Amino acid sequence: MAWGRVLLWPLSALQTARGTLFPWTAVLVGCGVGLWFSVTDEPGTGTYSLATLILVACTALAVWGPDLARPLAVALAALAAGWLAAGTRAHSVASPMLDFRYYGPVEGRIIGIDRSQSDALRLTLDQVILQEVAPDRTPLRVRVSLQGDNPWLAPAPGQTVILTASLAAPEGPVEPGAFDFRRMAFFEQLGAVGYTRTPVLLLEDPDDGALPIDRLRRFLTKGMLDHMEGQAGAFAAGAMTGDRSAITEETVQALRDSSLAHLLAISGMNMAFLTAFVFGLLRYGLALVPYVALRLNTKKVAAVVSLGVAFFYLILSGANVATERAFIMIAVMLGAVLLDRRALTLRSVAVAALVLLLFLPESLLDPGFQMSFAATIALIVGFGAVDRSIYLQRMPRWAMPMFTLVLSSLIGGLATAPYAAAHFNRFTDYGLIANLLTVPVMGAVIMPAGVLAALLAPIGLAGPPLWVMEQGSRWILFVADWIAELEGSVTPIAAPGPWVLPAFTLGALWLVLWQGKIRLAGVLPLAASLVLWMGQGRPDLLISGDGKLLGLVGPEGRALSAGSGGGFSAENWLLDDGDLTDQKTAALRAGFAGPKGERWFQIGNEKAVALSGKTGEVAMGQACASGALVILAAKAEAAPKDCRLIDQVILRETGPIAFWVEGDSIRMETVAKARRIWSRPARPVDLPKLGGQ
Repeated sequence: MAWGRVLLWPLSALQTARGTLFPWTAVLVGCGVGLWFSVTDEPGTGTYSLATLILVACTALAVWGPDLARPLAVALAALAAGWLAAGTRAHSVASPMLDFRYYGPVEGRIIGIDRSQSDALRLTLDQVILQEVAPDRTPLRVRVSLQGDNPWLAPAPGQTVILTASLAAPEGPVEPGAFDFRRMAFFEQLGAVGYTRTPVLLLEDPDDGALPIDRLRRFLTKGMLDHMEGQAGAFAAGAMTGDRSAITEETVQALRDSSLAHLLAISGMNMAFLTAFVFGLLRYGLALVPYVALRLNTKKVAAVVSLGVAFFYLILSGANVATERAFIMIAVMLGAVLLDRRALTLRSVAVAALVLLLFLPESLLDPGFQMSFAATIALIVGFGAVDRSIYLQRMPRWAMPMFTLVLSSLIGGLATAPYAAAHFNRFTDYGLIANLLTVPVMGAVIMPAGVLAALLAPIGLAGPPLWVMEQGSRWILFVADWIAELEGSVTPIAAPGPWVLPAFTLGALWLVLWQGKIRLAGVLPLAASLVLWMGQGRPDLLISGDGKLLGLVGPEGRALSAGSGGGFSAENWLLDDGDLTDQKTAALRAGFAGPKGERWFQIGNEKAVALSGKTGEVAMGQACASGALVILAAKAEAAPKDCRLIDQVILRETGPIAFWVEGDSIRMETVAKARRIWSRPARPVDLPKLGGQ
């Protein structure tokens, strides 16, 4: 009997906690989604059949089974639902990805305009036609960076253009375990990316009625830019319409280094400011009209109209994942107002998370999803604790706005800091100051002025509110530049291992959501995640997917084999190391020796050489004869039989390779170990034996 009570204790504890368990449903659905994304081999029909069986059986048990078993049944059903949602979504969006390098004519309709990291204008096209490529192999969407000037072209959504471009499938991770850009492109149905150095020609103007929202967004952006000069206008337009094509990379970097990039993202804060202004304007405006105020519930009228405004803003801004997340949360809160419920609770946050995870399960891996929900949950819990404080009751009314601003910035900053550090490899030391100086301007100046400009534009009076928007934007950009230029404004942080953030998140959620003293058990995974993060080792050697760039850990940090080329890999390697050094500086570090095409180095007890260009091809035979590990940035036409060689033929199958020195041995890990629906098919290859393998 004693053992029986011990075994039944968890079920009894769950039954006792009923009424507070609903948020755990969203957590467990997220765990099911996370498990689906974490497996290395694509799940088969059997796993989906098993998940369906679990979902049906556990749902039946939860409805008709004994009370004691219901919480456990719901938990298992939620896990299965997350697994099924992720698999269903992946197979529903599957579309062709280019499986070869293409150079030739490209025809397509413009559906997106933005800028690349190199500040080049970038066009996203659909209705793509590639010369001599069958329709069933043609990507649904391609993205092309314009390397030259095209002054004759004013890109606009709906235009059909023709150009000559070099295209390839989106690249996967730059190293094993890194962020998978190919996976992100897969869920966006982006099947090829590339560039063009030739003119882009307009083939057809937009059809009447084609892409009306995109054209409206472009029209509004152009109108704002015509009234507001420089980057201030570009920032205001980006924050209001989501069109960031006029924002330079320098501005984006300053916003990022000052922890103000979230002001540019159309997410929870921007949409909350907009709907709060509309809600307040309508509620208190209608209250001034006695005939209306006495006959209508102005609070609910304001909620309905604000929901419509939020929906229009969602559509106008392009309905990306961040904006969809913000709209769902606001819709839940306004729905609570209509139903006379508390507008902001953990249950409402759980509802928003459930909707997103079931319909857009890939959003779980999005930094914006993680940071937004972390901030929202922390604010609800933090202000809930403060509301019960006796000190708050003694605070003078005039101090409340400043207190609320400081506390919300502090709580939100602390809650999102681990996720920002993990994804962006940086901690912005003066982010709190920057947010205190700019968030009030965003909420009280820019967003209200934008609403007033939209209301006054039909009668030609949009100029004054647009001027106000411009001044607010100039202030935000001034603060961003000032903070970003301060010494020590950014502290670099090395990337965590794959299980650090999941352990940290589950520990934090246990502390927040569970009731009673047992909630303190959440401290254990929190502490374990931080220990794992601090002890996370980085690869001693990294080889890019084309073999043209190597990164070797040395006494000064990671040394790079070349000062140019492979910039995307170089930037991400250094950031993941927690190193803000640029590629040219890293190439001057000790570690590599020899001329440009023949770079010798040592890894563990192994002598190795990176060969490229004509010099490399000539030196291959001698390098192989020396017994060194040879990395060739080309296809080896005639390599000696016993040569320990990694050439582009091998790298095409493995992707980037990472090496760890472990005592006298060397461990290798490749990107191609994961075989998922979005991965490029790869054949097994024999890698050379190293260091006692």
